[in-house]
Amino acid sequence: MHFSDLLDAARHHPLDVTIPADWGQGRATFGGLVAALQYEALRAQVPTDRPLRSLAVTFVGPVAPEVAASYQVEVLREGKAVSQLLGRVVQNGEVATLVQASFGGARESEIDVASEPPPTFKHWDDCQELPYIKGVTPEFMRHLAMRWSVGGLPFTGNKSREMGGWVRLRGDVKEEPLTEAHILALVDAWPPALLPHLKKPAPGSTLTWTIELIQPLAKLTTLDWCQYYVKIEHARDGYGHAAAALWGPTGELIAISRQTVAVFA
Repeated sequence: MHFSDLLDAARHHPLDVTIPADWGQGRATFGGLVAALQYEALRAQVPTDRPLRSLAVTFVGPVAPEVAASYQVEVLREGKAVSQLLGRVVQNGEVATLVQASFGGARESEIDVASEPPPTFKHWDDCQELPYIKGVTPEFMRHLAMRWSVGGLPFTGNKSREMGGWVRLRGDVKEEPLTEAHILALVDAWPPALLPHLKKPAPGSTLTWTIELIQPLAKLTTLDWCQYYVKIEHARDGYGHAAAALWGPTGELIAISRQTVAVFA
């Protein structure tokens, strides 16, 4: 099932959404997709003139593929410019994901600080793409393409603090404007930056994820390559903390991201 089809399902039937197995990641569903579907359910409860500013996600447990889940929404507060909402992904009667979202309309301000430019990467045509290999790479990677420019691939023993490259949807992609839901998937597609440090495969999972969207969004489509860069800030005792950002192909900042990751090795 295409990404756009799943977004439509979350928009129209948020309390009964089943994700197919080809979006799996081990025994769970790809977390970026889960966050994107919850965003769609949240978006429907907010005035259209209030775009998403930040999303704080806690992955309480795995969302299993091929099992119906409910994407629930609670409006915590509607202010003059900002809406605060809470989302819950519930499956088999248990909370699997919690999402706290802040939507805010633009207001006049004397402050205007441009973002710093992205790091210089090789062109995407000159970068190595991590292939989808059935039974080896996560199933969801058949839908997302990542091309490495900085750091090492997972499980190669590369000790760099940095990792990054280019990312976009893969396969028979419907061309449409790049939305917040697509951005959530593109940012979370990248493996934890700690995994290249390992020399053999081991499981890892995101505990918490905070992402901030730069509004108004850059005018991109689902066929555009976006630039991703992440840096490990600290890692010890099986947990790592990393900061990342996503830019458009011409250097416009799209999103800022932070993750706490657990690695079982």
